[in-house]
Amino acid sequence: MSTKTTTTSSTARKVVGSLGVLGAAAAVAGMGTFGSFTDSTSVDTTITSGTVSIDLTQPAAAIPVTTAGFVPGDSLTRAVTLKNDGNTGLASVGLSATNTTSSVLTNGTANGLQLTVKSCDVAWVQGGTDAARTYTCASGEKQLSTGPVLAAANLGALKSLSAGGSDNLVFSISLPTAADNAFQGKTATLRLTFTGTQATGTAR
Repeated sequence: MSTKTTTTSSTARKVVGSLGVLGAAAAVAGMGTFGSFTDSTSVDTTITSGTVSIDLTQPAAAIPVTTAGFVPGDSLTRAVTLKNDGNTGLASVGLSATNTTSSVLTNGTANGLQLTVKSCDVAWVQGGTDAARTYTCASGEKQLSTGPVLAAANLGALKSLSAGGSDNLVFSISLPTAADNAFQGKTATLRLTFTGTQATGTAR
């Protein structure tokens, strides 16, 4: 008789203990349902990307840029204006040339066609006409690059690195006096390309 009573009492204690745990869990869960004060604010931001754009113009008299009967010591010079007509500063402006007619004129780097680019702070003054034309700079010319015609070049500190800036340039293509008979009767069709690269992004 006493054994049965002890068993019943032990079971009752277990049930009460379980109810106590459930009650505590319900109390903790209930704490998350209370309201809390909040506040927020916002700012509108509009970002417009910049435009990298350069433009090359030249006097009508300079078109087309072509010549024939080139011999060692000859050169072809033309004036152009390079302008940054975008709204973004540039880190550099490079010049490269490609040709659609491959020959020793462009492949012979030592004695093949050479390309020289110069700048002037004021407009170049033209002398002579056609193949005999020359250009002089009243403020003193500055050589920007020189080398084999197909060699890419960085033109350095140009005014056109700044948005709205422009440069008065002349480019000359010449055949060195050291060119021999291997250069006779050859043709080169060249395209000169100026490429502007944007300046590194900054904190605004």
